[in-house]
Amino acid sequence: VQLQESGPGLVKPSQTLSLTCSVSGASITSNYWSWIRQPPGKGLELMGAVVGFSGSTYYSPSLKSRTSISRDTSKNQFTLQLSSVTPEDTAVYFCAMASSGWSSYDYWGHGTQVTVSS
Repeated sequence: VQLQESGPGLVKPSQTLSLTCSVSGASITSNYWSWIRQPPGKGLELMGAVVGFSGSTYYSPSLKSRTSISRDTSKNQFTLQLSSVTPEDTAVYFCAMASSGWSSYDYWGHGTQVTVSS
């Protein structure tokens, strides 16, 4: 299974950050697909996830008001949108796959650096 994040590396404050995770070797209509980020000098933070079987979503309470995760089953991709970004959203963003839930992961993307700056 391979996951690859893509999207702009630089986003201006107040704009919406959009990232796509392209998946090969597994179908996004099964398993659990998450977005996780790591700000500089800090730990990993789960942002949210989409359940492959149902398409239902989970969002971290701290980010729920600004986060949207969706999927395109025809392209085997899932996307992250984070609105109203600030410099505090600067981080390495990862997509990951878990066979069950979103507390531990079987596969990770390499991660993509996103910087929020004017």
